[in-house]
Amino acid sequence: MFSVSKQRGYRDEGYLVLDGLLSPEECDALRDRMSEIIERMDVPEHCRTQFSTDHDEQLKTQGNADYFITSGDKIRFFFEKGVFDDKGEFIVPREQSLNKIGHALHAYEPLFKAVTHSPKIQNLVKKLGLINPVILQSMYIFKQPGIGGEVSPHQDATFLYTQPLGRVMGMWIALEDAALENGCLWFIPGSHNDGITRRMVRTPKGTFPLTDFIGREKNYDDKLFVQAPVKKGGAVLIHSEVVHRSAANTFDASRHVYTFHVMESQNTVWSPENWLQPTEELPFPSLYT
Repeated sequence: MFSVSKQRGYRDEGYLVLDGLLSPEECDALRDRMSEIIERMDVPEHCRTQFSTDHDEQLKTQGNADYFITSGDKIRFFFEKGVFDDKGEFIVPREQSLNKIGHALHAYEPLFKAVTHSPKIQNLVKKLGLINPVILQSMYIFKQPGIGGEVSPHQDATFLYTQPLGRVMGMWIALEDAALENGCLWFIPGSHNDGITRRMVRTPKGTFPLTDFIGREKNYDDKLFVQAPVKKGGAVLIHSEVVHRSAANTFDASRHVYTFHVMESQNTVWSPENWLQPTEELPFPSLYT
């Protein structure tokens, strides 16, 4: 039950952990389907892009890559560091090479689409008062055992900017236990009230790199972060302005997650400078249909 106290907790803290959103069977079905996708994966060498939230690496890798910036209406593959040799060949099993797959699983994969638009998700969002929520993007995040990279402190609004701010929410669903050992999320409670200090924006058409950053991420005191472990099938609601991070996975268990972002589109302006843009092939679809 999504009670009034939980709604208040989300609004006060900027995040909320919910147990039992999906059943173990639903989680396993999503993982099995992802295994099938990986088996068929055929990634050109020039598309073997490493993913990082580190400021400088973003500029050099994903932000500069056409493969990334045109992935909003496609299903594309992003890899961990050190999984290719100098010839671009895998040096680890391909199922252990991926950082994430994104960003349109919700549109083109029926099983992921069904979960995203499920009545339980719709009812949850309605209780938060969203009138016309649309789906911006979706991702499957692997957090591979032993090599799953750190995600440095950031705010989702840096990448998904709206006017006014605060109109975007992340739905982060644990398909395996997300514990301290394998890289659960950490938050600074209440930090969604402090605005943002950095934005990732598209550069003018025809220029390079394809994206740049305005401002810099603040330095945060580690003592401010609170861990948010969640069991398989549980979810974390993430306000777009709350500061959060996750540590590298040095454990022998992965931490698979399906996550997507929704935006209240009523009286909201989606920035044309965001890396992610709706397309003719895939306008941002309504969550309620």
